[in-house]
Amino acid sequence: MIPAIALAAASNSTSESDFFSVNSLLAIRDHLLPGVWPMLIGFATTAALVPLMIWLSGFALAIALTLPDVALKDRFEVLGVLLVSALAAILLIADDRWSLPPLTKFGLQLLIALIAVFAFDREFQITFVSLPWAGVVQLGWLAIPISLFWILGMQNTVNLLDGVDGLAAGVVLIVAVTLVCAAAGTHQTDVVQLAAGLAGVCGGFLLFNFAPARIFMGDSGSHFLGTALAVISIAGVAKVAVAFALVIPLLALAVPIADTAWAIVRRGRLKASVAQPDLKHIHHRLLDFGLDARQTCFVFYSASGLLGAVGLMLFGHKRLVAVVLVAWLVLVSTFLADRLQKSAWRLEHPYLRRLLATPGTG
Repeated sequence: MIPAIALAAASNSTSESDFFSVNSLLAIRDHLLPGVWPMLIGFATTAALVPLMIWLSGFALAIALTLPDVALKDRFEVLGVLLVSALAAILLIADDRWSLPPLTKFGLQLLIALIAVFAFDREFQITFVSLPWAGVVQLGWLAIPISLFWILGMQNTVNLLDGVDGLAAGVVLIVAVTLVCAAAGTHQTDVVQLAAGLAGVCGGFLLFNFAPARIFMGDSGSHFLGTALAVISIAGVAKVAVAFALVIPLLALAVPIADTAWAIVRRGRLKASVAQPDLKHIHHRLLDFGLDARQTCFVFYSASGLLGAVGLMLFGHKRLVAVVLVAWLVLVSTFLADRLQKSAWRLEHPYLRRLLATPGTG
């Protein structure tokens, strides 16, 4: 596997000069095409079934319908993603129903992570990392605690994101698309299909969950998202011998991860329970600043898209991502200029009001 990946990485670097050639465009098509059907099926089935069925249904159906196209050696991994993420959705229904004590909830999260790490023949273990200055570094016995920490961290990060309508589903959609691009660059068809299916169901669910929401995912849905994202990223870019592979999902989720880390530090300083909810997360502060739910989502979407694009640039997708970055910056700057012109936001601080006041009005 590693020699093939190294060869793919080498071919990527040598073809940078003719990125827009016919051969290069055909290669991009062939690598991304396997993800189109899972994404479309996931989007369509979730959009159709959300009013009637649990959120999991669209993802399972999208992957099941495309499973015959997955190589035989990768089917165990794909089934593992489905089973672990389904387990997360089913177990955390209890928290939505009865508001479990923090320790019990953490026990369920840990159980899901342990099953993922130990029950699938190391499919969901981060056994090595690749660094540009050190090459491939085998983690040895550290693989198990690092993998458990990764899965637990993803579950809690997405769960804490679910505080504004459309925020968690939209951010996970963007991260999943980023994983599709990264996996396509390393010819991992199974991961392309899994990540594309996840992106599709997020898009379908977002039709009903974007503010003003008509349906809410709850802890069951957010833990399903976090678990699926964790194991797909381990199955994909986190296990290939290409420098900066692990950085891609980390960068795309940098803002919510930083928010989660600061929440732990903040609650620890106050001697409060780490699991004790509060209204001091970044999305809460943006709402307090005067943004509405949609504007808050757009801020997070922009940050995730830009940082995910930076991760892909480090991964070797320089030309394509440069175009995406420029287009994204133009769209974001246009949106911000429009909002500032209409000035619907509140500026609570008196010094800021003085700075922006019309001359002569004080």
